[in-house]
Order: sequence, then C-alpha cells, then structure tokens
Amino acid sequence: MSRTARHIRLMAAAALGLGSIFAMSHLPANAASTVAINGGTTYQKIDGFGVSEAFGQANSIRNAASTTRQQALDLLFSTTKGAGFSILRSIIPSGSDSIEPKAPSSPSATPAYVWNGNDDAQDQGQVWLAKQAKGYGVTNFYNDAWSAPGFMKTNGSDSNGGSLCGTPGASCGSGDWRQAYANYLVQHAKFWASAGLTPSAVGFVNEPTLSTSYSSMLVNPTQAASFLSVLGPTMKASGLSTKVACCDALGFNNLPGYVSAVQGNATANAGVGLFTSHGYSGAPTSPIDTGGRPLWESEWSINGNTWNTAWDDGSQASGLTWAQQIHTGLTQANLNAFLYWWGVSSTSHDSSLIGLTGSTLTPSKRYYALAGYSRFIRPGATRIAATTGDGNLKVSAYKNTDGSVALVVLNTGTSSTSATYTLSNAGLSSGTVTPYLTNGSNSLAPQSAIALGGGAFTATVPARSLVTYQITGTDTGTPSPTPTPTPPAGGCKVGATVSAWNTGLTEDLTITNTGTTPIDGWTLKFTLPAGQKITSGWNATFTSSGSQVTATNASYNGSLAPGASIGIGFQADHTGDTAAPTAFTLNGSSCEVA
Repeated sequence: MSRTARHIRLMAAAALGLGSIFAMSHLPANAASTVAINGGTTYQKIDGFGVSEAFGQANSIRNAASTTRQQALDLLFSTTKGAGFSILRSIIPSGSDSIEPKAPSSPSATPAYVWNGNDDAQDQGQVWLAKQAKGYGVTNFYNDAWSAPGFMKTNGSDSNGGSLCGTPGASCGSGDWRQAYANYLVQHAKFWASAGLTPSAVGFVNEPTLSTSYSSMLVNPTQAASFLSVLGPTMKASGLSTKVACCDALGFNNLPGYVSAVQGNATANAGVGLFTSHGYSGAPTSPIDTGGRPLWESEWSINGNTWNTAWDDGSQASGLTWAQQIHTGLTQANLNAFLYWWGVSSTSHDSSLIGLTGSTLTPSKRYYALAGYSRFIRPGATRIAATTGDGNLKVSAYKNTDGSVALVVLNTGTSSTSATYTLSNAGLSSGTVTPYLTNGSNSLAPQSAIALGGGAFTATVPARSLVTYQITGTDTGTPSPTPTPTPPAGGCKVGATVSAWNTGLTEDLTITNTGTTPIDGWTLKFTLPAGQKITSGWNATFTSSGSQVTATNASYNGSLAPGASIGIGFQADHTGDTAAPTAFTLNGSSCEVA
C-alpha cells in the first residue's frame, strides 16, 4: 500500500557537491581543527531511533526465508550487526482487520472486540515483529492509529479523511464517539500488553491535515484537544504506563498549532506525554516548546520513485543528505527521537532504508547514515556540548548511561579534515576511541582504534564522510574539587511529566537555567505527594527523607549554561496520588514550574 509520503513532493533535495574519498588516518596533534566536547553542558535526553513496518511489511519479513528473516532482524535491531533501532512504530488497524470490525449499535453500546495475540499475523504481523524486537532488548513500542474506525467518523469510512464524531464541527446522527474511540485505543494497548508488549505511547491520528485513499482522518487542533481531553483520562484510568501522543503532524511547521491547542486545554494538556511530527512538509530545524515533554520526529522518508543506494549524489535519497538532516534535528530541534518510515520494504524500496527482493536484502546508504547514530547513541543518553570552529564539520556528542560517549562527526567539505578532540567533564580522560566510517566506499566500517590520553585524541575524517567515534575508558585525572552550588542568577524552571500505572509511576523532570549566569553544580529539592516513594532514578543522585527529596547532579551534568536544560527522572511507588510535585528549589532558589 502506498502511504502519505507518496502523495506529496515537499522535501527539497540537498545541494551537495562531490568530493574525493580519503582513507582514514591519524595525524599529529598539531591538527588544523579542534573539537571540544563538554559533558558539563547538557541538552536533551535521547529516547532512541526507530522505524515502522506497517502496511504489511512486518509480514514481508515474517514470511521471508529463515536466513533472510534473521538477517533482516539483525539489520534492524542488533547493536553489533545492524542499526540497533530501539523504537518500533506500528499502525493500529482501523478497517476490517481492526479489534472492532463490526459497528456497535451506538457509542455507548458494548463493543465486540476481536483479538488473538497468539496469532503471528495479528495486526498485520506487527505483534510478531514486536516480539522479535523485544528479543533484541527493544521495549519502546509506539502504536499509532491512522484513523478511527469508519463507523465513528463523519464520512463512515476509515479512509478518505472524515472527522471523529463528537469533536467540534463534526456532529453525527449516530452520536458522540469520542469516548468509544478512547476506549478502543486503550483496549488495543491492553491487548498488546497482554502479549508482553505494553506500548510506551499511543497516538490517535496520522498526518491529520491530509485526506488519503487509505486510512486517514482529518483533525484540526481544536478537535485534537477535544479528543485528547477524553483519551488522556481514559488512558490514565487504564493502569497502563502508556503515554498519549499528539499528533503525528505532516511536518514540524504544522505541529505548533496542535501543541498550542493542547496546552490551552487543561485536561488535554495533563493527559499528553509526548509530541510527535513527521518531516515531510517541514523539517525539524528549531525547538518547539512542549512544556518539558519529549519531541519525536516520528516518520520521514523519501518522496521519490527510484530506488537509490547512493551516499553522495546530491539527491534527497543519498546517505549524506540524511546524515545532515539527522544532525540538524538532534542539534537544532533538540529531538528526543528520530524515526524513519519503513526499515525493510518488499514493495516500495524508495521509501525504505533496506530493500527486500526475493531473499536478497539491500541496505541503502541512508540506512548506514542513520545507523551511525542509532547503534551508538543508546536510549537514555544525554546530548552534551560539542563545538568546533570548522564550518565543514558537523559535530554532536552523547553521554550514554553506561558512561561511554558517542561522538558523531560529519565532514561536508571536499577535503579530509584532521582535528584534535578534547573531552572535559565527561568522566573520560583515558581509554579507547573506535571510529566507524561511512562514505561512498565504506558502510559503518570499524577503523583502527585510537588511544584517548589526557582527555584528548587526534583523528582525520575523510571528505564527504560520516565518522562515529565510540569512546570508552576511565577518568584517571586528578579529581576536581566539588564546586559549591551557586543560586541561579535570574531564575530556573522545572517541567515534570508523569506516567503512572496501578501502583507505580515514572517522572521525567527537565531543569532549565533561565538565568544569565552559568550554574556550576546543582541541588534540586522538592516534596513528593503523599504515598509516593522513589525506588530508582537516572541522571542524578536521589536521596529521600520521608517525602522530602534531594537530587544532586551527576559527574557529567553539573554545569548548566544560561538557557541550557538537563533531563533527570525517577521511578516511584504510589498509593493512589500520581501527581507531580508542585514546587521546586534549585540551589536554594525557588523555580518556576512549567
């Protein structure tokens, strides 16, 4: 089945020149360029990278010959043989193959749900694929409906647009179907949970400004907020840990209108835990204020008709084009996740990363461009500062939860570039740097290891090439004295997002320095609502005395520049109250609550 991307031609081709390809080499320390990595300046948390195998592609993998099937799974999910994708996006069917193929007599009538989670073909083979992905350690399953079932919509069909009955401007003689649709989505999530695949997030619409000949639904921002004010409380009452997502917009130029509408509706705003957009009509090039909630680029692909495996031919399909788009999304839009459309496709190769013809799998160079990020930047990583004065080098760095650092360097110039790389406040001063090279002649090819000494190393990136440096080791330097926390001059802001289930919850906190001077070492204090007790945390050290909590910075995120943010979080038990704390102090100063 063709998908939305095939109906539009909105992604501009990148104007990229051709350059010579040079072998990797390591030059003396007097290199012309320098790159500074500073773990003391932190940005967004990375949730992961991923793909979808919707519209039958999961079954294409499942039905392939056993060796081909295994190769496809390795290419998608293995962190040693493939891209190590950690997010799987699946369509929630809305037609005859949905969990509610027959219309009930009214919105309030008892639905006749249909489910066989033991059937490998369930949900177009996506349940089977999710189970395989889970075997590789994947736990982030994003399930998204393209449309509500047709009997819930103004046009009586799950395709060709139409709106959800009961939302503003969409009245139907059959009644208001908002609660019934919310129940439907929650029940689908429960079915997945019963198969051991609890969705991390559920979306209710795909590209809500576009009407297509396949499943689609028109939802304007006001209608989105109206429905989310029903779905949010319904999901919360389900006992699932699943977040509600909004709204898989066609492009990042469309998303702010939906964010604004949600934030203007208190009930909807309280229920939404994730904002999502595609890159077709507008690429992710600048931040969107989501109120501290994650921002995902949840789908993007090629809008061409020709299968292209090139690295650097100046086309929208080339690997170098995609490497630049991923870099921009992560460093300028502060994306928490980056998802491509199809990973493997047997029908429309131009829209996929990997083509499947018979028993032959052909990875494109855009696959390797994405793998240069996804294999090495693992879920829970924090983007840290990486700067250079060399305009040809696009650099970004990420601190993983295991202490390793992934440094991704893209050389867009037409000659090789040697640079000295320095690491500070990253917990690494000696160790090993392993480069992985991708260009016209190499596909994520490991290069000779480089020694990290004194928190520095020197290396060369060939022209028109992507190199990911995997940095591991220890901090053997003299420990710096622990700085005395200083109050933020001008203010601070803390955003909190809670995902709760029967007796537990997780809470993501985003601390922002809204002042005019850097914060060198921080201590955040707050009071938990009655009945909550922290059991674990990340990106900070949490200590509790009754309901009073103190969180202190980790070794790599103690410095906050003006305007910079850090994400921390914790898991807690609760006895019924799942609210977030209502007041925070940072180094003794009260913070604005976002």
